[in-house]
Amino acid sequence: MPSLPRIKRPRLRAPAEEAAVRPRREPAELSANGLTWIHLDAPDHEVATELAERFGWHPLDVEDVLSKRQRPKIDEYPEYLFGVLHFPFYDKSAKRLNAAELDFFVGPGYLVTLPTVELLPVSRLLQRCMDDAELRESLFSKGSGYLLYHVLDDLFDYCFQILDKIGHKLDTIEDDIEEASSEEIVRDISRAKQEIISYRKIIKPQRPTLRLLERRIERFLPGELELYFDDIVDASERIWDLLDNYKEVVEALEATNEAAIAHRQNNVLRLLTIISVTMLPLTVITSLFGMNVHFPGYGTHAAFWIILAVMVVSLGGMIGFFRYKRWI
Repeated sequence: MPSLPRIKRPRLRAPAEEAAVRPRREPAELSANGLTWIHLDAPDHEVATELAERFGWHPLDVEDVLSKRQRPKIDEYPEYLFGVLHFPFYDKSAKRLNAAELDFFVGPGYLVTLPTVELLPVSRLLQRCMDDAELRESLFSKGSGYLLYHVLDDLFDYCFQILDKIGHKLDTIEDDIEEASSEEIVRDISRAKQEIISYRKIIKPQRPTLRLLERRIERFLPGELELYFDDIVDASERIWDLLDNYKEVVEALEATNEAAIAHRQNNVLRLLTIISVTMLPLTVITSLFGMNVHFPGYGTHAAFWIILAVMVVSLGGMIGFFRYKRWI
């Protein structure tokens, strides 16, 4: 009797092998003038725990860092501040605008930024600081609060770039309403509305958090720099005002497009109605003379031309009547 083939069972990987498959990601660390900036996208439990032990963070803050989504907030401790802010980013996998979470810790000699996904403005600022000693000296010489201001300032500048793209998209839709097909316009308006709604959901709960941050960050800022975070609050309010304006614009564009679609449909229906009404008397005439009964001139060539002339006169009379009523 032939032997059956042996089934190969998958061998469970030991923790050491899993670690070899998924290498540990080390945070980027940059120090100057007694200030340290640590940055890492989507930290794992091991790195977050090590940073908490190094700087003395509360365990609940570590849980917030590792959780998938936290509301915007500021937690104040005697030694540091912990904050959660949200910023928009374009998710290429979902092809939509989503919220990226930025968790940060501000202490007397350090700033730690831990976003849930890569935020390009933060990564680029860190790289510029690494490459440019003069810039690094300028940003690291005035404390952790001043460095945090520049991180948030670059992020809000990026927010305005996204708003500019939305505004350009609305301008394009406005130009295309009378030219492009209704299906394309409806799809473009729907995408613009979705982006505006997503953006508003990100910014709205964050506004009071930024005001709270403005008051709590003062102890990590030199006295002459306390007004800097007021600029961040103003940027958030300008973004909200622009979003309100874009919301009204996209709703107006949607109403205008619906009116344009209804107008085109009315024109089509009017044309079809005119064709139907003008054909009605012609149908009556052909039906009348198509009956199997004898009528004056039955079977003669003249009857055909008389009937045709009556049909042409009826058609011309109805068209003239419609022109007189300005229906066509």
